[in-house]
Amino acid sequence: MSDAFSPPPSPGGEVSADQRQMALFSHLSSLSGLIIPLGNILGPLILWLVKKDTMPFVEDQAKEALNFNITLGIIGIVLTIITVVTFGIGAVLTVPLGILLGIAWLVLTIMAGLKANEGQYYRYPFALRLIK
Repeated sequence: MSDAFSPPPSPGGEVSADQRQMALFSHLSSLSGLIIPLGNILGPLILWLVKKDTMPFVEDQAKEALNFNITLGIIGIVLTIITVVTFGIGAVLTVPLGILLGIAWLVLTIMAGLKANEGQYYRYPFALRLIK
């Protein structure tokens, strides 16, 4: 029995260069959220939908990126609600948390992309597994 953070067993054999590159793109496509609203979710979602039937490694990594970005979106919404409900007083807590969350998102996304490019399954440390 494996926990939620352990990578799935390798489907057998070496991961092809094409799959490694597409898996890298699936993680780094979430950086489009810096430019395009919801790009951090749309990028991995599109790659997952396009490649899920033909590239198992890409399917796994795109799902992982998608789940991570959805999780961060939920956390961002909760922080915003806390700020609004407390009439801005909660911003003393939520703004620093939001900044830390943004830094963690950037660092973890880059780390995930690098691991995927090496052909390694990557699991984000705090992601709800909403898309199975």
